[in-house]
Amino acid sequence: MIIYILLIGCAALLVAAEFVWDTHSITSKRDLNQNLQPYTHGDGERDEDQVYLPLVKIRNKAMMMVGVILAVVVIVLTMFIKNITEPLQHMIEVSKAISAGDLRQTTGIKTRNELSQLSAAIDDMSTNLQEIIMLSRLVCDSANRVVGNTMQLMKKEAISTPSSKEIIRQLDCLESELAMLGQVIDFFKLYSVDDHP
Repeated sequence: MIIYILLIGCAALLVAAEFVWDTHSITSKRDLNQNLQPYTHGDGERDEDQVYLPLVKIRNKAMMMVGVILAVVVIVLTMFIKNITEPLQHMIEVSKAISAGDLRQTTGIKTRNELSQLSAAIDDMSTNLQEIIMLSRLVCDSANRVVGNTMQLMKKEAISTPSSKEIIRQLDCLESELAMLGQVIDFFKLYSVDDHP
């Protein structure tokens, strides 16, 4: 969008520059003088200021038109930066925080355009990740209880068959993997009711 606005501004500048150049060129003054020969005073003298006055007015209008177009372009660019760039920058910051593990972040952008859709998608992604992390935490806690209870039962019963040793080894491996999963889960900062005033 910025490119289009800049192209409009450049085109307006080029048209106005060409217009101003034509009104100031020696060729156009010579052609105008030749066309105005019949309008000279009886003594052969003519008032050049009066002859060129319409061109000066046209030139001034063209310059004013360029000024208005440039002002509009600046206003539109300012609005674009305020309404598009700032929310995008905010969403980038929130996305970086989410990728760093802070799932408490929300974008909070409420507009009536694609930015609102992108904002809602980022917020939904954060919510879905929180649900996955919370479910993983519940599964991890349950699996830790099952592993602990099974280890205690096996030690109580004092079962020492080759298969029981393999079961204990696999339970130790599972317990180690659950501990790593617990560390990953603890890395994330989840949104809670206490976090919101």
